[in-house]
Amino acid sequence: MPIPAEGYPLAASISPRLQVVETTDSTNADVVAAATADLESWPHLAALVTTDQRAGRGRLGRVWTAPPGTALAVSVLVRVERLPAASRGWIPLIAGAAMTRAVAAQLRGTGNTAELKWPNDVLVDGAKICGILAEALPGTMDAVVIGAGVNTRMTRADLPVSTATSFAAIGMECDDDKLLADYLEALDEQLQALFTAGGDAAASGVLGEVEALCATVGRDVVVMLPAERSLEGRARRIDPDGRLVVVVDSDEIAVAAGDVQHVR
Repeated sequence: MPIPAEGYPLAASISPRLQVVETTDSTNADVVAAATADLESWPHLAALVTTDQRAGRGRLGRVWTAPPGTALAVSVLVRVERLPAASRGWIPLIAGAAMTRAVAAQLRGTGNTAELKWPNDVLVDGAKICGILAEALPGTMDAVVIGAGVNTRMTRADLPVSTATSFAAIGMECDDDKLLADYLEALDEQLQALFTAGGDAAASGVLGEVEALCATVGRDVVVMLPAERSLEGRARRIDPDGRLVVVVDSDEIAVAAGDVQHVR
């Protein structure tokens, strides 16, 4: 689907700068470069959107690609100078929770379910519909670029892996503008709550919000760790630092980064 002639008015009413491009290699790379050169032109919630991203990047160095018009890519810059450095690990989780809420709003009344897989993959009926990558702006820890790629009109034949899905694959038409607006609104709402609480995820309600949406908590999981290590156990909770607490035998291990697989 090409970009609508009217753009994305709902999203533009929330973002102070919503830039739409027909095609690009990577929205994250574009925003990082532009904001590094002129940060003042990229205020909080400024965003870049396309439906044709040619060389998107995911977590763990993965490449994210989709046929033109079949996915929505958005990168949002957030200003986090009010957030203590120790609390900034919550930013990717907040983004995942915000997109989960936005996707869930699209699914309301359909019987399909949206859930979060720790730390920030969005699942629909257990299959991945969206991935998120957050990266700090070079030279400052006070601005973070959050990229999200949502499978919107990708057919089942175009899905890259059997564990992926899209709105089209479940027989739905995505309202891209509403999805973007709901995402931006939820993202800012949770960030502002964390700012107000001085970075305390529990006191702000952010920890409870993320845990309530997270399908990983309470599941048996395999976590792939750096250096080709892994651990298997039951995900018990998310701790105040945003780490996934996994019970292995009788020990609790807090995982700060890793690729989680749900064990069916």
